Amino acid sequence: MRTTHRKTKLIFTVGPATQEAETLEALIREGVDICRINMAHADHEWTREIIHKVRAAGERIGRHIAILMDVKGPEIRTRDVPETFELERGEIFDFTYGEGLGGIGESGVRRVDVNYEGFANDIKVGDTVLVDSGLIRLEVKEMNGTRVRCEVCIPGSLGNRRHINLPGVRVNLPSLTEKDQADIDVGIAEKIDFFALSFVREPADLDVFHEYLRQRNSPAKVIAKIEDQQAISNLDEIILAADGLMIARGDLGVECPFEDLPVIQSRAINTCIRQLKPVIVATHMLESMIDSPIPTRAEVTDIANAIREQADCVMLSGETTVGKYPVECVETVNRIATRIEQEQTENLRKDIVLNLPKSKMLRSAAYLATEMDAPILVFTRRGIFTQKLSSLRPNVPVYAFTDNPILFKQLLLLHGIEPFFMEFVHELEDNIQAAFTRLREGGWCEAGKPLVVVTKMYAGETLIDSTQIREVSSGKP
Repeated sequence: MRTTHRKTKLIFTVGPATQEAETLEALIREGVDICRINMAHADHEWTREIIHKVRAAGERIGRHIAILMDVKGPEIRTRDVPETFELERGEIFDFTYGEGLGGIGESGVRRVDVNYEGFANDIKVGDTVLVDSGLIRLEVKEMNGTRVRCEVCIPGSLGNRRHINLPGVRVNLPSLTEKDQADIDVGIAEKIDFFALSFVREPADLDVFHEYLRQRNSPAKVIAKIEDQQAISNLDEIILAADGLMIARGDLGVECPFEDLPVIQSRAINTCIRQLKPVIVATHMLESMIDSPIPTRAEVTDIANAIREQADCVMLSGETTVGKYPVECVETVNRIATRIEQEQTENLRKDIVLNLPKSKMLRSAAYLATEMDAPILVFTRRGIFTQKLSSLRPNVPVYAFTDNPILFKQLLLLHGIEPFFMEFVHELEDNIQAAFTRLREGGWCEAGKPLVVVTKMYAGETLIDSTQIREVSSGKP
């Protein structure tokens, strides 16, 4: 079982610092909920190996976590240079396509190839080209065929395969590249639980992904990563089309004015909660802890703000892939989340629209549980009730029992939901008693304590939805 009862879920990114069995076990014991595999830095052999390692680690300690594969999406990068270029302010520099290793081009101008043939077609004179997370800034001066000539505005070191951002430019790359499809096929074969698609620009990108999974009979959920201005323009539609949202603040902070980031984050979190979709806050959560055993005070506040805004998850990236203190990072998030959640006194979200009678019953159950300070016990096969309960953000735990092993892992993404896998039997009361036993023996609830139980019951021959106040049985004859 999980060692922490925090409501905010935690995703860690696996890498060299965390790929060994001992570290994976330590992270799972500390309460991580989902393991992210970043396919920008992973080959297929390593990916299969790490999936098996994560599952084996969970098996050994009796706690299973979900796996999320993050595919690259339509990304523009520079290709290789013979040695690192030290670009100078005011220097004229060329981006080219298909000319090979970077070097000195025509008229003595230095150049580097990009990986996108249509680069020169998508931009215009006066556009900005940002390289390496915005550390280098150039302005487009002219285009000639596949050559784009720029002036360096902010200088810096240009090495191999640096990421390129084009703020405000619509890039006509496919939403799923050939590499993405090959990566996704590995994830499908390994039965992973979530995919995250980078650089989602519009709902159609997600439709393509969902169709790709549907044709291959994969029940995996698709998380949309918002990383550029076009995504922000289409935010509401993207949220509706996605199974969840990731606020990828790294590229987003390059593409958009940094002062807009807090506003974008708040808007995205609130819209997701209102639309009953999970939302993840990612990037630079504990960046200093890559090298330091303690966080900066600003990082503590940043995580606290994401928790106050009631994001479903926070995510660690470099902190757990290459950092020196991956387990300490998880401990840090646990401490912050537990403390901040203690201070949250709001009863329920008032902005969740629930129209169906069954959904209104859920709201009543959540109010009742909050008033009694009692956990909620819910049984689910599709996760619909559980998602609605999570979006209401009650201040009490929600224990969700399911007999669907796929749904069990996917419920790990939801705020405040503690999922349990259990085979259901025909007699509904037997399911309730079996759930009581699991909760009591696992230390989640004490015998004699009340719970609000949302379940089916028979009224004569008719199966109806019900809300019950029950006490956890002692298990003694």
